[in-house]
Amino acid sequence: MPVYNAPAKDMHYLLHDVLKVSEAGIPGYEELEPDFTSAVLEEAGKLARDVLAPLNAVGDREGCRMENGVVYTPTGFKAAFEQMKEGGWTGLDCDPEYGGQGMPYVLGTAVGEMFVSANMAFNMYQGLTHGAYSAIHAHGTQAQKTTYLPKMVSCDWTGTMNLTEPHCGTDLGLMRTKAEPQADGSYKITGQKIFISAGEHDLAENIIHLVLAKAPGGGEGTKGISLFIVPKFLVNADGALGARNGATVGKIEEKMGIHGNATCVMNYDGATGYLLGELHKGMRAMFTMMNEARIGVGLQGYAQAEAAYQNAVAYAKDRLQGRAVTGAENPSGPSDPLIVHPDIRRNLMDQKSFIEGARALTFWGAHLIDKAHRSNDAAAEGMISLLTPVIKGFQTDKGFDATIQAQQVFGGHGYIEDSGMSQFARDARIAMIYEGANGVQALDLVGRKLAQDGGKHVMAFFEMVKGFLKDNAAHEGLADGFLEPLKKASKDLQAAAMYFMQNGMKNPNNALAGSTDFLHMFGHVCLGLMWARMAKASHDALAAGAQDAEFHRTKIATGRYYMARQLPATGMHLARIESGAETVMALDAGAF
Repeated sequence: MPVYNAPAKDMHYLLHDVLKVSEAGIPGYEELEPDFTSAVLEEAGKLARDVLAPLNAVGDREGCRMENGVVYTPTGFKAAFEQMKEGGWTGLDCDPEYGGQGMPYVLGTAVGEMFVSANMAFNMYQGLTHGAYSAIHAHGTQAQKTTYLPKMVSCDWTGTMNLTEPHCGTDLGLMRTKAEPQADGSYKITGQKIFISAGEHDLAENIIHLVLAKAPGGGEGTKGISLFIVPKFLVNADGALGARNGATVGKIEEKMGIHGNATCVMNYDGATGYLLGELHKGMRAMFTMMNEARIGVGLQGYAQAEAAYQNAVAYAKDRLQGRAVTGAENPSGPSDPLIVHPDIRRNLMDQKSFIEGARALTFWGAHLIDKAHRSNDAAAEGMISLLTPVIKGFQTDKGFDATIQAQQVFGGHGYIEDSGMSQFARDARIAMIYEGANGVQALDLVGRKLAQDGGKHVMAFFEMVKGFLKDNAAHEGLADGFLEPLKKASKDLQAAAMYFMQNGMKNPNNALAGSTDFLHMFGHVCLGLMWARMAKASHDALAAGAQDAEFHRTKIATGRYYMARQLPATGMHLARIESGAETVMALDAGAF
């Protein structure tokens, strides 16, 4: 059975050596002293290792079951959920006014990674609740906040998001779910939603569904969509649970992965709903939840890769196969371990350099969210808006690839369910699809985010890279394999953006045909910047006489690998982009 140990040391390094959180000047960050964050990460790591990880295979094997309209989660999930609640983990970064601990989002991100790596399906129950909490916190009335948020912070009540219908996924303008206004100010919600993660289960006494629906007078398309709070059980004026609402589960979806999470078809038959936010402006409120979810899904991409990688490394060190071409390295045994072979090293270095770079990018993104929300920093808000499709799309594409690479290390044993390696790949696969499929993320990046606010956010990113290169031009440690590759990759990215500007208006297909390449190119440049920042932090730590010199030397060597072996992919992506749309669109539909 696979094992998992939280990479708390690497997280501590990012928080304190790279981001320098306690010196950032962001309200609330003064609490993030090294001793405090170490204690939090240590306790979260124990919970992930000892409670959640052992249930990962159980959830995959058993899945969820429905009996007489009641959905039951896998063996052990309910007890683990209670342990999660008792520890206060569900409200770590939530508002203290509603029972949360008020910690910065960046710390919640670190803890969340541990829980996702240990058991992604399990963590989705509280993860979706956090997103629903955020939407109500941002757009709800004071009465709605008082009614729902304390119970959602504690996860006594959980939450969902209901967007997709059988005939529409990304194109929400085709939505058919209706909301009929009632005399008391409520609405009757009627329609069917599919693919609703955690839509029904036995972990909480109530489930608060956030449902997109069309109310009268809203017009066509997404402009007519409103968002509604639709509880499984209605809530009485005194806060006690009342009658069962007209929200029922039709079935549990049979899925490729995340079997431990109940993905439901939800039927709304005149269910009572309450408007959240402004009428006919539901997309604005839902995107509060969606944008947070997209960062969380980007985290899922590399978090699954982390768990798979840990097991691949252990196997490569233990499994004896062949001899090193330079001479036996295990002369007393019949063969050498797999890890002596260059192609296995390449495989593991691909995984390691991606995971650590993606973790740094995600933590930086969480830091930007804190800066935007806690310091009212518009520039940080603009930057994370630009980076959100990159974090979601690039990291889930590459994270899935990494789980496949980890499985490959096991050879045939990776294909056998006994090893548990296939679960990481099957669970990681959904992250490329939900919360906006990655092709849609690429279209959002190229079609909207590049031009957002007159293009000032992407220009700010380029200036940030340029500033880093200039400020560190004399840094001897970075001259060896970091600055020039980053400079080259950034120029490739700028050239691609310029191509879109020059050719996209004449023929929009020229931009859209290259959108996925641009998203991946942007992701590589982001990770290149992260590795350059980490290399600087580790070189500076070594110069200051850091106690754990081996950790920093390993970090620098891993970064140098990424810059040499992964970052040059920007050149390939640029060549594809500049080839335009002609070859992409050459065939008539009937020729496929």
